[in-house]
Amino acid sequence: MRERIEEALNHIRPALRADGGDIELVDVQGGVVKVRLKGACGSCPSALMTLKYGVEERLKEEIPEVVSVELA
Repeated sequence: MRERIEEALNHIRPALRADGGDIELVDVQGGVVKVRLKGACGSCPSALMTLKYGVEERLKEEIPEVVSVELA
């Protein structure tokens, strides 16, 4: 599942990088994906919204086993 998540994150990264940020996969535990937001995304006030409504929704669409995405 980790490889599928990395592949899905590769589809998301261009949008984050366009805003000066990035995302790093830290861990996967039973459907819970732990990530680290980097660069501008790490200090952005909208980071949690991006994480829940952008990253989490995209991962759930592509990988039904994903339950949630959390900050590491």
